[in-house]
Amino acid sequence: MPVAQINILEGRSDEQKETLIREVSEAISRSLGAPLESVRIILNEMPRQHFGIGGQSAKKLGR
Repeated sequence: MPVAQINILEGRSDEQKETLIREVSEAISRSLGAPLESVRIILNEMPRQHFGIGGQSAKKLGR
């Protein structure tokens, strides 16, 4: 059973997250020859102030 963890910054719509889950699952299934039903995806959303870029938070940088 393949399991993928994906870290993303908060702010994406539910539709975008559903698309991400579907497309990553399909890619894993296709590339590994694993049944789609066995693929698991874990999305970890983090606040922008919890992600640093070049010594500053993504929130401060406006990203």
